[in-house]
Amino acid sequence: MEYANQKQKKLAIITTHPIQYNAPLFKLLTDKNQISIKVFYTWGEDSIKQKFDPGFQRNIGWDIPLLEGYVYKMVKNISKDPGSHHFKGIINPTLIQEIEAWGADAILIYGWNFKSHLKAIRFFKCKIPIFFRGDSTLLDQGDNKLRDYIRGRFLKFIYKSVNVFLYVGSENKKYYLNAGIKENQLVFVPHAIDNNRFINPSNTNFRSRFKIANDSILFLFAGKFEDKKNPFLLIDAFCEFNDITSHLLLVGNGLLEKKIKTKVELLSNDIKNRIHFLDFQNQSLMPDIYSCCDVFVLPSKGPSETWGLSVNEAMAAGKAVIVSDKCGCCFDLVKDGINGYVFKSNELDSLVSAMNNFSNRETVHKMGMQSKEIISDWSFEKVAEEMHKVFIKTKLL
Repeated sequence: MEYANQKQKKLAIITTHPIQYNAPLFKLLTDKNQISIKVFYTWGEDSIKQKFDPGFQRNIGWDIPLLEGYVYKMVKNISKDPGSHHFKGIINPTLIQEIEAWGADAILIYGWNFKSHLKAIRFFKCKIPIFFRGDSTLLDQGDNKLRDYIRGRFLKFIYKSVNVFLYVGSENKKYYLNAGIKENQLVFVPHAIDNNRFINPSNTNFRSRFKIANDSILFLFAGKFEDKKNPFLLIDAFCEFNDITSHLLLVGNGLLEKKIKTKVELLSNDIKNRIHFLDFQNQSLMPDIYSCCDVFVLPSKGPSETWGLSVNEAMAAGKAVIVSDKCGCCFDLVKDGINGYVFKSNELDSLVSAMNNFSNRETVHKMGMQSKEIISDWSFEKVAEEMHKVFIKTKLL
């Protein structure tokens, strides 16, 4: 079914596969009925199947609708190792022809670091407007100066083909400016999630499952148990937290799971009895997970923690947050002493100091309400509005 009026201008969106962070936006853009969009998924038909996630170390298939309410095409992918984990995982011989046949007036590309995406950028240069969306930052730069220099030169070459960059936050903007992008090519289109989905949970009571009292402070970590996320630091900090009635809930799976659980098992009873584990929870239950906690913690040390959309989710659920300064979102979403705290990455004392600000439930509640207020401006509705503005400015409409 085609949703668009034939007189409308056409925007082709190129991205690898359906995800919960984009699908609602594509539907919203379609519902606005101002431009015609068609999403070209370059991973191919396999992208919608349940598949093994190496980060979670288990098969994952999202349990919320990701293909409803907008026009899309699964483009044939002939890669021998298909996927978004490497450059040659996306090879689509017909992508350019399909976009041309549809009659696109402009294209929006999510990510350049796939063979077919890069080819499309080069092909459509100077033919139709090219919009680019990514969330890279400079937060990991400095460890390898030669690599950073070579990559910087390469990026400047690639980005010369793009007309407009839709940057997601302040650190992402710095990244583009460093790559030689001009200020007038940059448009702020905030990194967002489906806020509404996290405002009204179904009230599955995870606290009761672990016999956590309603007046106890509950810290939450939700994500992959991997070195990048630094879950060990959070456990160490919890051991030093000054509230002996508090609890910590770690939700997820991953390569470090066995080591993490072994570490907790060796702790004293008064601490380990207040640390709880849940396996990976699918999207339909995540609002309830956030709802049960008081403070969400993202202790990542990187590399490549470009944003941290789980922070958006926790804030939409009205929760206070503690975020490391290696997460791109911390500079835009976390206001120290207002809705949470930013701590120095991989520094135990800094994280413990941040956690020690959350012994008072009234303070925790007030900060959570501030989170909800702040994140209200980081919504799909705002993203759709800003996208339409930039399309109008470039005379797409």
